Amino acid sequence: MSNAPLLSVRDLRVEFETHRGTVRVLDEVSFDLAPGEILGVVGESGAGKSMAGAAVIGLIPPPGRIVAGSVTLDGERIDQLRGDDLRRVRGRRIGTVFQDPLTSLNPVYPIGRHLTETIRTHLPVDAAEARRRALGLLADVEIPEPEARFDQYPHQFSGGMRQRVAIALALCAEPRLLIADEPTTALDVSVQAQVIRVLRRVCRERGTAALLITHDMGVIAETADRVMVMYQGRVLETGPVRQVLDAPQAPYTRALMAAIPSVHERLHRLPVPAIGSDLAAPATLPPAEPERAAPVDAAPLLQVQGLARVFALPGGGWLRRLAGQPARQLRAVDGVDFAIPRGSTFGLVGESGSGKSTVARMVAGLTKPSAGRVLFEGRDRWAEDARVDGLRRRFQMIFQDPYASLNPRWRVDQLIAEPVQVLGIATRGDEVAERVADALRRVRMSPDDARKYPHQFSGGQRQRIAIARALASRPEFIVCDEPTSALDVSVQAQVLNLMRDLQEEFGLTYLLISHNLAVIRHMCDHVGVMQRGRLVEQGAADAVLGAPQHAYTQALMAAVPGLGR
Repeated sequence: MSNAPLLSVRDLRVEFETHRGTVRVLDEVSFDLAPGEILGVVGESGAGKSMAGAAVIGLIPPPGRIVAGSVTLDGERIDQLRGDDLRRVRGRRIGTVFQDPLTSLNPVYPIGRHLTETIRTHLPVDAAEARRRALGLLADVEIPEPEARFDQYPHQFSGGMRQRVAIALALCAEPRLLIADEPTTALDVSVQAQVIRVLRRVCRERGTAALLITHDMGVIAETADRVMVMYQGRVLETGPVRQVLDAPQAPYTRALMAAIPSVHERLHRLPVPAIGSDLAAPATLPPAEPERAAPVDAAPLLQVQGLARVFALPGGGWLRRLAGQPARQLRAVDGVDFAIPRGSTFGLVGESGSGKSTVARMVAGLTKPSAGRVLFEGRDRWAEDARVDGLRRRFQMIFQDPYASLNPRWRVDQLIAEPVQVLGIATRGDEVAERVADALRRVRMSPDDARKYPHQFSGGQRQRIAIARALASRPEFIVCDEPTSALDVSVQAQVLNLMRDLQEEFGLTYLLISHNLAVIRHMCDHVGVMQRGRLVEQGAADAVLGAPQHAYTQALMAAVPGLGR
C-alpha cells in the first residue's frame, strides 16, 4: 500500500442556502485515503457521511455547494471540475455503489447490457472485449454462472446478487476510488457477509481505495482499515478500526459504541447517550441495566400450529392443466409451530425469503393461511366469528418502513386516529383526540405533534408515530416486522428501549421479525430460526443464539459482523 494518498480532502465546507438562512452541512472536513485502503465513515443520520461522499464525486444536490476546501484525486484537484471534465472523472476514476441497487439498475435492461454499456462508455474496447470484461466482473463479484446470468434482468436476481452487480458496475472502468454508500443496509446477515467479502477482495486485488459510508459499526469492524467518526458535519475522530472501536477517544464515539446491542450479551436497557452541541463535554450515559427475568405464564397467549402458506406462481397455468400437470406453486411457509407466552417477545430470524414476514402477516391477519391455525387464547385467529366479534382489535402491526406505512397527506392525528375509528373503539371527537394525545405521550412525543405531517419528522420520530398508531387501539399483541432496520445506532437504541418500557407498562406481547441478530438477542425471550419456510430451530434466546445446534443457525451466527464484544 503506497504512502502517498490517492484521495486528499482538506478543510471542506458545504453549505445550503434555504429560506431560513444558510445551513452548513460539512464543516472543515479533512481526511486522506491511500491506494487499496478502505476508510469507513460512520455517524448518525444527518452527520454528513453521505454528503462527504457526494462532495468527492461532485453530486451535491442543489442548492448545496462547496464554499471552501479542496478535493484532490491522484494529485489533481477535482472539486472545481464542471461539465465534461467532471463526467470523465465519474465512472472512469471514481465508481459509486448506492444503497438500493434497484435505483441504480434499469429494470428493462439485462444485467449484461448495464455492464457492457458502461465499459464501452469509458474504455476504448469493442463489443466482444466489453462482453469478456463484463463476464469477468460478474465472476469477480461471485455471481454464479455468469454466462447464464448475463442476459437476465435485475428482477431475476436476489437483493444480495443485485448489490454485487452494482459493485461490478462501479468497477467497469477500473476506477482508482470506490464510494460505497450504505451498501449493506437492510440485507440479512449472510448476504451482508457476502457483500463485505466481495468488497474487501476487489479492493485488495485491484488496489482500489474505498470510502465505505455506513451506520453499521459491525460492517466497519469487518471491512474497513481505518474509521472516521462524524457528527453534525464535523470529523470527531479518525484512526485504525480496532483502536477507535476498542478504545474510542471522543465522548460521542464512546456513547455511540455503548448504544449498540451485542449478540453475545443481553441487557434490559441500552444506555442511550444524551448528546448536545458541546462535543467536548463528556457524554452522559445511563448505566446499562442487566436483564430481568422474563414473565412466566403456563398458558401461551398465542399458538401457531402447522401453519402453511402456498402461493400460485404465474406462467403456463392453462397449458399445464391441459397437459395434466399441477399448477406451479411456491410453498413460502411449511408446517410452522411455536407458542408465545403473554408479556414475552418471540423473535423470528432467517435469510430473506425464508418465510418470516409471511408468518408475521398470517399472525397479524393480513394473509390467510393455506393450512394450520393461529390460536389466540385458544381461539382460531382466522375463524369467522373471531374476525367479526372484536378479536382482531387485540392485534396490531408495526411495519419496517415508516415512510411507506404512513400516508404523507395525512396529519399525525389522522394517522393515529384511523385504527381507533375503523375498529369502532371511539367515535366522539373529544374521545378520539384524547386517545391520540395519550398514544403520543406513551411514545415520548408531544400531543402538539398531532397537527404535523410525517415529512416534518426524522426517521426515528416517524417510527415512534407508527408505534403510537399501533398502541392507540390498546392491543395485547403487536407484530413488529423489522422495526429498526433503517435506523442509526442511537435512534435504534431509543426505539428498543421504548418497546421494552411499553411492554412492561401495558403487558404487551411481541412477535419480532429482524435480520439483526443483536437486536433479536437484546429483545427476545424465545427465538425461532426459519429456513426455506420451515422452522429449523427454536428455544430460549440465550440457548439458540449462545449455543446453536442446527447447522443453518450456526452459519447465521458465524456471518454476524463482529465488534469484538
